[in-house]
Amino acid sequence: MIEFNKNDAQLEKHLCFSIYELSRAIQRMYKPFLNELNLTYPQYLVLVALYDHDNITVSELGELLDLNYGTLSPLLTRMESQKLIERTRSTNDTRIVYIKLMSSGKEIREEAFTLPQQLVFKSGLNDQEWNELSRLSMKVFNNLSK
Repeated sequence: MIEFNKNDAQLEKHLCFSIYELSRAIQRMYKPFLNELNLTYPQYLVLVALYDHDNITVSELGELLDLNYGTLSPLLTRMESQKLIERTRSTNDTRIVYIKLMSSGKEIREEAFTLPQQLVFKSGLNDQEWNELSRLSMKVFNNLSK
């Protein structure tokens, strides 16, 4: 078990802070490119998720992105008005709403395929380090989400 002392209480030694700063740095890196595509970072994540899991329910999308309905619904409304996605109600149960990418959403997602590659390149990590960072990040996320 890792033990912490008062010296470990400094802001720079908090894992939560370094991950928060990393997330902000990634978003800053992505921002100019996403601005050109007229996308926010959360909209980009929706496009990435739907590209791989098209025609899923709002609930399923929320689970994939770890976003609640109150956050996701206005985001999807904006994306629908931009003609990036289409929402349709289930004919069997009108409480269930399906989301699918429209052709313009697919095109924008395809334009953004280079973003992860740019991130890997700029990270300075080799393939093994990158894969280990990804694996450990998901392990921590999954453990904290239980």
